[in-house]
Amino acid sequence: MMILAERRFTGQAPIRQVNWRGRSGRFYALTPERLDSFALTTAGLYMLARGGVPVWVGSAHDVINDAPSRARFRLALEAADRAFLVDAEADELSRMTTVWDLEGAEPVSGLSAA
Repeated sequence: MMILAERRFTGQAPIRQVNWRGRSGRFYALTPERLDSFALTTAGLYMLARGGVPVWVGSAHDVINDAPSRARFRLALEAADRAFLVDAEADELSRMTTVWDLEGAEPVSGLSAA
């Protein structure tokens, strides 16, 4: 017989997202990533932040193909204390708009119906 205390559950807790409001007023549900094991993937859009201030928003494509973005990314890695995965559309225009919007974003601690 298996003792109840030895039972291991393979199901993981649901990922808790955090809300940020972009400079346009649009709300984003961002997925926190561990900064100490943070790695860019080719399909992802990411935001690095220090406290409530975004210090870099972009993708692996930006880091590889854009020298200014690569330089900002390196500086952001040294300054950031948070990393987030951004759920963004795949087309280039939507991605660029999301990057612009999140560069001026702020965290939202609670949403209220006004």
